[in-house]
Amino acid sequence: MRIDDKGIVDRTRPVRFRFDGIIYEGVKGDTVASALLANDVRLLGRSFKYHRPRGILSAGSEEPNALVTVGRGAGAEPNVRATVQEIYEGLETTSQNRWPSLTLDLMAVNDLAAPFLGAGFYYKTFMWPATFWEKFYEPLIRRAAGLGALSGEANPDRYERAYAFCDLLVIGAGPTGLMAALTAARSGADVMLLDEDSSMGGRLLSETDLVEGQTGPDWVDRVLAELRGMDNVRLMTRTTVAGVYDQGTFGALERVGHHRAERPAGAPLETFWRIVARRAVLAAGALERPVAFRNNDRPGIMLAGAVRSYLNRWGVAPGRKVTVFGNTDDAHRTARDLVDAGVHVAALIDSRHDAPDSSDYPVFKGATVSDSSGRTALSSITVRRIGGEERIATDCLAMSGGWNPSVHLTCHLNGRPTWRDDILAFVPRPGAVPGLYAAGACNGVFSTAGCLRDGVRAASEALRDLGITPANVTSPEAENAPYAIAPLWAVPGRGRAWLDFQNDVTVKDVKQAATENFRSVEHMKRYTTQGMATDQGKSSNVTALAILADVTGRGIAETGTTTFRPPFSPVAIAALGAWGQGKGFAPDRLMTSHAASLERNAPMIEAGLWYRPSYFPRPGETTWRQSCDREVSMVREAVGVCDVSTLGKIDIQGPDAPEFLDLVYCNVVSKLKVGRVRYGLMLREDGHVMDDGTCARLGETHFLMTTTTAAAGQVMRHLEFARQGLMSHLDVAISSVTENWAQFAVAGPRSRALIDGILDSPLNEADWPFMACGPVRVLGVAGRLFRISFSGEHGYEIAVPARYGDSLFRLLIERAEALRGGAYGMEALNVLRIEKGFITHAEIHGRVTAFDIGMDRMMAQRKDFIGKRLARRPGLIDPERERLVGLKPAGAVQEMTAGAHLFKDGAEPVAPNSQGYVTSVAFSPTLGHMIALGFLKNGPARHGETVRMVDHLRALDTRCEVVDPVFYDPEGGRVRG
Repeated sequence: MRIDDKGIVDRTRPVRFRFDGIIYEGVKGDTVASALLANDVRLLGRSFKYHRPRGILSAGSEEPNALVTVGRGAGAEPNVRATVQEIYEGLETTSQNRWPSLTLDLMAVNDLAAPFLGAGFYYKTFMWPATFWEKFYEPLIRRAAGLGALSGEANPDRYERAYAFCDLLVIGAGPTGLMAALTAARSGADVMLLDEDSSMGGRLLSETDLVEGQTGPDWVDRVLAELRGMDNVRLMTRTTVAGVYDQGTFGALERVGHHRAERPAGAPLETFWRIVARRAVLAAGALERPVAFRNNDRPGIMLAGAVRSYLNRWGVAPGRKVTVFGNTDDAHRTARDLVDAGVHVAALIDSRHDAPDSSDYPVFKGATVSDSSGRTALSSITVRRIGGEERIATDCLAMSGGWNPSVHLTCHLNGRPTWRDDILAFVPRPGAVPGLYAAGACNGVFSTAGCLRDGVRAASEALRDLGITPANVTSPEAENAPYAIAPLWAVPGRGRAWLDFQNDVTVKDVKQAATENFRSVEHMKRYTTQGMATDQGKSSNVTALAILADVTGRGIAETGTTTFRPPFSPVAIAALGAWGQGKGFAPDRLMTSHAASLERNAPMIEAGLWYRPSYFPRPGETTWRQSCDREVSMVREAVGVCDVSTLGKIDIQGPDAPEFLDLVYCNVVSKLKVGRVRYGLMLREDGHVMDDGTCARLGETHFLMTTTTAAAGQVMRHLEFARQGLMSHLDVAISSVTENWAQFAVAGPRSRALIDGILDSPLNEADWPFMACGPVRVLGVAGRLFRISFSGEHGYEIAVPARYGDSLFRLLIERAEALRGGAYGMEALNVLRIEKGFITHAEIHGRVTAFDIGMDRMMAQRKDFIGKRLARRPGLIDPERERLVGLKPAGAVQEMTAGAHLFKDGAEPVAPNSQGYVTSVAFSPTLGHMIALGFLKNGPARHGETVRMVDHLRALDTRCEVVDPVFYDPEGGRVRG
């Protein structure tokens, strides 16, 4: 089906590829669609619901039918558009949504059941009997859902993310985009020109019109040569701008490796770009729409513009005997190009009575196509004229119902397009996206000359807005024919006329939705699934809403459009989450002391995403308990060192930082003196505890917040939300500095001696009371010191820049051992904090309030803070709630377990009788027995009571005494001494 002397592909470079196991040959520059058409392959897929045979409809990313799976095994990628996928040597593609084969699909039996499977059938069918839903209906629906299938294996491909900044982003490299980029580039602006196609030029690659006396491709090459020679221009092909976001941010997907048989080492398959542009020009062109008539979905029925693309760009005739049908002059352009290329045109059917004549082919004026025949390929059409109907033998029908400006990106910030009667289409509403200027076909300008002029106009306006004087660029001479169109959405008649080809939505479905009072376009969409396929209704939405408008007696403008949301075309989740696979999703976060801990044979455990030492075994210790008990006693009697760098550290600065911290903490922070630290409690908006930690005031407008290891990311997100969403007027800056500082806890009676030994100047006790903080110099290095403790002993936390962390840890351990102390790990840290009744996320697990943990007095009465009102709901301050208590053994069995439930002594241990639960358990070498923290109904009032602790999973049933959660030094004398 190749046409001699047509196309801009390289016929000297044959390329072999497979489709459904059969080897085909294309040429360099072909897509899968153009290569299969060249091999006279028409059937490429099956529709979703009825499994009807489907062929190629379009020539771009709007394609609803020709979806294939590329590759096999773990690297297989489903739902790739054959119209976009470039061929390369060894490419393997497979058709989808059929069994056992594409030509013999047993699921096509659904087509026979079509009268029972109309719009909304699932809402009415799967209601009775109710017991069938889980056992029959849902499994059946899940098996039938989807088009292509994932392999189920881990994705081996690499994805990348990238960032870019520019003065002017030009979206689309057709004639409009090229002129906009050229204007801005000559004016000295930093320009990015992006196009989703593999070659820039847009419709100029598919038309025979001349630009400045040159063919479209030649003129494009000349302009691109000039742009490539400029340092202030970046050209990017195979890059789709998928979404528009606030403040001039655009998301774009670059297909880096989809066209390569072998990718260079380390090269990604796709890169997702985040582009911040000061201004943007949208030159996204327009999408042709089909006409709805009976059986308009057969393989061989294509869009007229796509037929021209395959003919003029790829040198392929989509049929041997082609018929053209439309309501615009654009249909005549397709017929002329076919005749000029030597392809037989059986007839041109134009619904307009004043259509132009032609001596090269019959023109049927005021006529429509009312039906087609052929199962897996088109064989004939039925033409309806005033005098009756007649059949025309044809193997390709090129249809055109007009062009829809590609307004999608202008709607991503909730803008709505406006209707224009002169072109029967929606166009962007000016200002829908701040800083974005629509131009060319996407702005309702359909002639080549008009697009060229509009590109210059839009770029000039954007440049002036930036304060840049636009260069004087003359628009080239080109085709300037007016756009003439007459309304034609659907051809009346019996039978199914298709709108959404992928989801099998018909004209009848839309009418049925209106009959059942789903008259809103959004309701119609959901009732019929119109526009909910992977093409997002690019070719069907406007026709569907026009039909809805007609049946409801409203105008199209009044009916409106559905909401266009990003992405413009499908984007792989792996691309959006680039670097998020494997260790990118759960990276190994290592402390600066990691190597030194391993040298001391410390087993490492995960805490959040960090690896922390569990304990530090010494010779002769054969169990973890021996090491843990020694480390606890070491801290209580001498000095211990623990790396606490994993605690979240958030730097907060600005004139309004005190006010901001009062908002996020439930206690008052704004009155904290410089050089002091305060314990803080943070609530969620629903009044439950989010996290706890400390807040140090390093300066009048400079604070350092610490969070728990597990909640550092959550708290950072919470602060950003509060800053941007709740208190955007405050002058405050927030930055995570967790990785910037290595921080070590030094605790125990001899901690002061250890600290003094490494500081350039010994501490003055009067200047360093409990909860003091300030700058220090550690052996000549600027650091920070905090007089705080998580162990209940006299203690400090010392912080230095991370690059000094390893050496400081080794030095601290060496000197601690000289003082009969040493390093302690997570097990001892946990025992020490349980002995003092300190909480972690084992206790503040998301369902507890400040009242539950005995900290309700911290909630300030004279200021507002996040969660204040909801925390005061009666149900959250009911004394009968499960509240924090301590537990110690009271029976013969001394064992205790976290996760066990608590029951009244003598009550049957079943769920309805549960009085609470245990959150943390440890053996206390200080006290000589097991201790635990947990939550018990009305717990503080039940100190001294004996309760039953039951863990059915571990077969534990014992009695324990309810006590105060602070087991050790309840007066706090040791930490303050």
